[in-house]
Amino acid sequence: MNQNIINARVTFRNSPIHILEQFTIKDMKNAYEQFKTNSGLDECVIIQTCNRIELFGKSKSYDSDKIKKTWATITGLEEEAFNENIEFVENHEALHHLLKLTSGLDSMVLGEEQILGQIKNSITSAREVKASGQHLNTLFDKAIRIGTRIRNSSGIGAGGISVGSMAVKLAEENIDELKTKKVLLIGTGEVSTLVAKSLQRRGYAFDVTSRTMGRSETFCETMGGNPAKFEDVFSGFDNYDVIFVATTAPYFLVTNDRITEAMKNKNKGMMILDLSNPRTVDEKVATIGGVKLMNLDQIAEMVEKNMNARLNKVKTVENIINEEVSVLEASMKRLDAEPLVKDVFKNIENLRERELQKALQMLDEKDEKKIKIIEELTKAVVESIVSTPMNNIRKASEQGKPDVVELASKLFDYKKQNQVD
Repeated sequence: MNQNIINARVTFRNSPIHILEQFTIKDMKNAYEQFKTNSGLDECVIIQTCNRIELFGKSKSYDSDKIKKTWATITGLEEEAFNENIEFVENHEALHHLLKLTSGLDSMVLGEEQILGQIKNSITSAREVKASGQHLNTLFDKAIRIGTRIRNSSGIGAGGISVGSMAVKLAEENIDELKTKKVLLIGTGEVSTLVAKSLQRRGYAFDVTSRTMGRSETFCETMGGNPAKFEDVFSGFDNYDVIFVATTAPYFLVTNDRITEAMKNKNKGMMILDLSNPRTVDEKVATIGGVKLMNLDQIAEMVEKNMNARLNKVKTVENIINEEVSVLEASMKRLDAEPLVKDVFKNIENLRERELQKALQMLDEKDEKKIKIIEELTKAVVESIVSTPMNNIRKASEQGKPDVVELASKLFDYKKQNQVD
């Protein structure tokens, strides 16, 4: 490819959650501006979930140190922090990885659906701030379609297990007679939605709280549960036996002091599941007698134990990805030739129209039917002459022959500087 597609990522595969959350980007708009200005990338898309922060970029040439330095500036980390945690891949490997993401093969929960929606949101956000362009827009659109097709044909996501349902399963495994217990859900975001769906599906009653009562009420109208006042909940943790915490607060919402106080008034234990990234439950809570605290790291362990049913489909999905990535790579290479092809067609079309008008004036032709026939004839002649060399240029680009495209650029006097990607 004349243009390189790169992927820089920090994920749960290499970094535990407490390390991963340090790389979280809080101001996405600023991050896009910084990456476009300082990292040497022409286009970029950021994918950020509880389990990964990934950057996809496009550039003719790139410097991994510049990317790390920009990322460090955005997050306030030292550049050394990236050495052991960040992975860099490019072109074929980057495209292969994106297809693994869209098909659910690289998720903590194998085949889970949530990542596909998150990727769609990521490319939409990048488009809105004009961080992505022709290359990454094309790449993500195709990868999303391919990933959806792979999921449907392989059944890799059948009977899907989301992070939310995993958390509920953990609660079921650790709490006897969960249906008789008081359950609280803090947060109304994506992960909270997954938890609520799972609780509702299993027939559990639960309270929901958020910063505003209105948000809690709206959430409960669609997802089930009973809205509870934020202030009442945080002064009355002793009323609950199981607490799911899934918020984006940049500090500890559930503190050691609050739970210590709550346990003074309880005769039985409490389980807290922190699904937030960054964490919003103080880890010291785990040292309080009668309290069991679990977070995304523990859920990852459970995922490993519960994926056997899907593992036999992995080989099938990998084979499909290996076939599709070659097609995707050819599509991306073809983009290198498209500005030239469009320019040639545009110039020839302008020439055809100009010469047609001259001929019609010389003929003094007024009959609309005859004019239409002559115009269609000129279009057919142009198409038959131009289509073969243009398709050959596209094929050369797909096959990774930039010298042919470069030669064609000279033959057609193509001025790259006048083209906007």
